[in-house]
Amino acid sequence: MVRVSICAAAAAIFSTAASAADMAQPPYQPQPQIMYQPAPVVVESSGWYLRGDVGVGVQQFSTLDLEPASTLPPTWTINQTDIQDATILGFGAGYELNNWIRLDVTGEYRTKAAFKALGSYNQGTCTVSGVTGTCFDNYEGNFSAAVFMANAYIDLGTWWCLTPYIGGGIGTAYDRITGVQDIGPLPPGTIGFGYTYDDSSKWNLAWNVQAGLTYNVSNNLKIDFNWRFLDMGSPTSADIYCQNTGTSNSCNYFNLKDMTSQDFRIGLRWLLQPAPTPVLPISTRG
Repeated sequence: MVRVSICAAAAAIFSTAASAADMAQPPYQPQPQIMYQPAPVVVESSGWYLRGDVGVGVQQFSTLDLEPASTLPPTWTINQTDIQDATILGFGAGYELNNWIRLDVTGEYRTKAAFKALGSYNQGTCTVSGVTGTCFDNYEGNFSAAVFMANAYIDLGTWWCLTPYIGGGIGTAYDRITGVQDIGPLPPGTIGFGYTYDDSSKWNLAWNVQAGLTYNVSNNLKIDFNWRFLDMGSPTSADIYCQNTGTSNSCNYFNLKDMTSQDFRIGLRWLLQPAPTPVLPISTRG
């Protein structure tokens, strides 16, 4: 009996030790802790922007209309017209309604450009060395303008940071004509000279259509490449006073009819408020 009790006690001891060994755990290690992260915060853009443009305007006018027409010979015609290109300096402010539509107002100065027109008539009054022929009249002067427009644009989507767009606008042009000279024939075979005492300035209705391509340098800065057709109305000169006629009365004034320009511009647009910026997640281990 004693031997049996001893064996039973030994078995119980070994069984308890084995169970304790099975339940042994490694030392406690705390789990990594991740800081709570809120949803990304986005700063909304205001949509307002400023813009500046420089470029060149390839100008032209259809004809030079002399007034009053009753003073002109019946065979009077304009043979040639020409005007120099203008340098364009512009500025403006606008608002992006969404990713497709934006509006702005712009003002620009167009530098002084020399123009000329050559007219002729055949009344048998131009006689030189006994030969009678066609009479010619040459007009020269300078044209400059300040143009103010309200414009609307449609952006056509963005690919590889490039956004094509189309647009148009309406406004007014403050057209200015200065330094007018008129050199033409007087019978019998002499030369007359005319000029304007005063410069002439006039507001005219103006409108434009345009197309362009925008390069997105960043969410705030954009470079604009632009073509525009601009109509500035028909500028009018002051009265031209004729010399060598024995009078100081004004003879004529004229219109540069349908003054238009093919403009090629490059500009910058700067958004006034930062573009949407997400907050990057931050994690820590403890």
